Amino acid sequence: MWFLYLSMKMREVFHHLRLTLCKLFPSEISNWAAALIVGITFTQIAMAEERAVSFKNDVVPMLTKAGCNMGVCHAKAGGGQNGFQLSLLGFEPAEDYESMVKEGRSRRVFPAASERSLLLAKASGEVPHGGGIRLAKDSTGYELIKTWIEQGAKYSIADEPELVSVEVQPEKGVLAMGAEQQLTAIAKYSDGTERDITERALFESNLDAMAEVDEQGHVKIQNIPGRVAIMVRYQAQIAVFTAAVPLGSKVENVPPTKNFVDEHLFANLKEIGIPPSQVCDDATFLRRVSLDITGRLPTPEEATSFLASSEPNKRDQVIDRLLKSPGYADYFANKWTALLKNRRDDASDITSNFAFHAWIRDSLLTNAPYDQLVKELLAATGTVISNPPVAWYKRVKEPKEQLEDVAQLFLGVRLQCAQCHHHPFEKWSQDDYYSLAAFFSQVGRKPTGIQGEDFIFHKRGIATAKNVKTNVALKPRAFGDEVGEIGPDEDPRLRLADWMSSPENPFFAKALVNRYWKHFFKRGLIEPEDDIRDTNPSTNPELLAALEKHFIESGFDLKSLVRVITQSNAYQLSAMPNEHNIVDRQNYSRYYPRRLEAEVLLDAIDDLTGNRTTFANLPPGTRAVALPDNSYNKSSQFLQVFGRPDNTSVCECEREESSSLAQSLHLINSSEIKKKLSTGSGRASQLAKAKAENEANVTQLYRAAFSRTPTEDELKTAIAYLNEIPVDANEKPLNETQALQQNYQDLIWALMNTKEFLFNH
Repeated sequence: MWFLYLSMKMREVFHHLRLTLCKLFPSEISNWAAALIVGITFTQIAMAEERAVSFKNDVVPMLTKAGCNMGVCHAKAGGGQNGFQLSLLGFEPAEDYESMVKEGRSRRVFPAASERSLLLAKASGEVPHGGGIRLAKDSTGYELIKTWIEQGAKYSIADEPELVSVEVQPEKGVLAMGAEQQLTAIAKYSDGTERDITERALFESNLDAMAEVDEQGHVKIQNIPGRVAIMVRYQAQIAVFTAAVPLGSKVENVPPTKNFVDEHLFANLKEIGIPPSQVCDDATFLRRVSLDITGRLPTPEEATSFLASSEPNKRDQVIDRLLKSPGYADYFANKWTALLKNRRDDASDITSNFAFHAWIRDSLLTNAPYDQLVKELLAATGTVISNPPVAWYKRVKEPKEQLEDVAQLFLGVRLQCAQCHHHPFEKWSQDDYYSLAAFFSQVGRKPTGIQGEDFIFHKRGIATAKNVKTNVALKPRAFGDEVGEIGPDEDPRLRLADWMSSPENPFFAKALVNRYWKHFFKRGLIEPEDDIRDTNPSTNPELLAALEKHFIESGFDLKSLVRVITQSNAYQLSAMPNEHNIVDRQNYSRYYPRRLEAEVLLDAIDDLTGNRTTFANLPPGTRAVALPDNSYNKSSQFLQVFGRPDNTSVCECEREESSSLAQSLHLINSSEIKKKLSTGSGRASQLAKAKAENEANVTQLYRAAFSRTPTEDELKTAIAYLNEIPVDANEKPLNETQALQQNYQDLIWALMNTKEFLFNH
């Protein structure tokens, strides 16, 4: 016992010495000292301690560290290898013990001659192993597992404590580009003891381009400024180290602060030393905000009026006008109906498709509070004719699909993993998964007189959902929060909606403001926008918290949220980088350009060419952003090529936003584009027939395409081209009207294929 006590004291002294050096000296010295101390300690002390080795607290974490229970190796989630299966990341140690000690005729461990145990022989490469060498014979992990086998390969030991939490030291820091930092992982147990688990914990960077971390927790910062996080995982516990990586430039001439968005965003830029770009000009702002709020280009008349105005608050006036317009409701209804899977799989779906889209659009137009909209959706009963939100239950029929969609879309939590095993990046268990499913367990259906339509109702009874692994019936609980007893006559979905919209809910408002921030800034404060967790922290936590607070205090007012974002100078920054912020990808020191969405681009081309696309069963003049469902993708090659989603997922990643060769070819020479350019009622034909001077017509085209007037060189080049007389196939000059019309077609085509037109900037 005295020897065990001495070795534990030695470990404690080394641990405190290591932390002290990290605090007193620069990272290079402390890293060298820490490495030296680790080199002195672990192998010798682990061999000398002679303490009882815990399967759950020692062996399983070491197998996780070695990668044995990952999906591509022996994890059950991936099917295992050669009949040997372990629980993913060791979340089920009892099952792992059965697999290792009792299955396979007990060949995997051999207490009488531990080195001959198949577990060690394969992991060390002594016996051929498809996974290669995972535990070298001179490694701490090999010695630890060998000792456990020699001690009888027991599942539990006397007075074995439970792991309570894991912390990382330091928890945060400011590290220069190119700097290094050694992290220390500490496990805390139920008996009050602590243990340095740095050699046994898993370390993972949330962005390798900004920071790399090795197996021993040694972090190397790359040359990209911003904020980065390192996840530390040990058993089912997780801790996170966050680092600010400053560029270090002097931040001067920051645009004026208009609201709290600017306060937090510019404060962050000053902290990390990234000077922002200047505020964009009026033409850029008008085009940008019109596309972002209504999904359409400003008309030439709107651009002319706005550019001529000298009112100091004209930008705020434009925002208010756009929010009151039907275009706002059309555009955001298009966004939400895609995420809510308003999909037509059969001709009988048309009634529910149109009714559901109209309900979403009308709710946005009247600015219904977001929590009310979600509550009407979740607790919908009746038929789609009497209550259109019921259409969601037509598409999302199974309780597990309902809970997964609700969690990801409205709470920003991807819970799919927890259906089969403990979530690998979060604290959610299978019980959390099925407890959430219980809220939807009493949704009943009855056929109606309309083909394909059901009557949705609440079935009387006690709401429960069975954990398929434990066979335990679980009552409704929301991510560990109790919602009280739910009687058999009460619809549990109402209790879920009340919990979601509570001001104390840490997910609901945050998920929405983060999603809308990405809509306007291309990148969420948490990215991906629907994967909110402790191990994926915000790049600006103070700004995210302020937006969440504003949204709650406004009564979940969506228009108010859009207004406060777009009125900020942070949103109105130029897309042109300066010499310092060109490498910035996450701090919003400039506006990040993005390609127009498929529907928005089609409408923009229609506006520029003066030829509106027609869609079946819809009034003439209907814009692509106002399409009620996905069925119109099949009839429009343009929407297919440019990636309009098919409404099968609640993830916005279903929308294709990258460029492709097919898109370029479609814009260059597709019959659809040629027809739009050459139609007799189109803009090219009308300009050719008009009596206006070419200079006025070119100015109109530039205002239609870019919301600005052409530069002197652009105007000169365009007029010179318009005055040329092209020839036909027989080399004969065209008559003046034909020539002018063809030249206008070419000019419009050229403007349409510029990056300035294809991107919102």
